[in-house]
Amino acid sequence: RDYYCDWSSDVCSSDLGTLFLDEIGDLPLSHQVKILRFLQEGCFERVGSGRSVRVDVRIVAATHLDLEAAVKAQSFREDLFYRLNVLQLKVPPLRERGDDIESLAAHFLVQVRAKTSTEASAFSADALLALRRYRWPGNVRELINRVSKAAVMAEGALVTPADLDLPDPRERPSARVVNLQETRERAERADRKSTRLNSSHNSNLV
Repeated sequence: RDYYCDWSSDVCSSDLGTLFLDEIGDLPLSHQVKILRFLQEGCFERVGSGRSVRVDVRIVAATHLDLEAAVKAQSFREDLFYRLNVLQLKVPPLRERGDDIESLAAHFLVQVRAKTSTEASAFSADALLALRRYRWPGNVRELINRVSKAAVMAEGALVTPADLDLPDPRERPSARVVNLQETRERAERADRKSTRLNSSHNSNLV
C-alpha cells in the first residue's frame, strides 16, 4: 500500500501534538513530494474520502543519512530538506556516549524483563566493561538486540559478556595470539613426531 495512505491515521491522532517521522531519508522521491505537500498545506486527504483533513502537528524527523549529501546526490528533495531543517540536533553514535551505554542497557533490560520471563536483572562488571569497549556498528538497535538475547540466554541474575556475545574484557588480545601460536607449535611438533615414527616403522619393515 501507499505509504502516504498508511500513515493517515497516525497524522490524525497526532493533531495538536507531535508527529515523529523516523528514517525520513529513506523515503523514495515519490513519497517525499506527498510529505512536502502535507507540510506546506497542513492537510491531507483520507483514502477514498476526497475530502481534505486539516491538522495542527509539530514535526520531528530522524535519519541516519547525511541529508545534505543526499540533496547533492539528488536522492532527497532540497525543498523538503529546508522545510524540515528548522532546528537540527545531531545525536552522537552510541560508541561515543560513554556512561549512557550502561544506562541504556539497564533500561532495555528492564523493558525485556517486563515482557519476558528471565532471571537476569543486572549486568556483571565484566559485561559493563565489554559494553563500553565494543564499537557498536549497529548503534542503539544493536544494543537492544544484544540485551534482548542476553536476557534469554543468561543462566543467573547477572548478564555476562558471553550472554551478550561480546569478547571477555579480561582476556588480552596478546594472550589469544600466544595461545594460537602455542597450539600451532604443538601441532607441528606432533606432526614431526608422527613423521619420525612412520619413517622408523617403514625402515623396520624393510
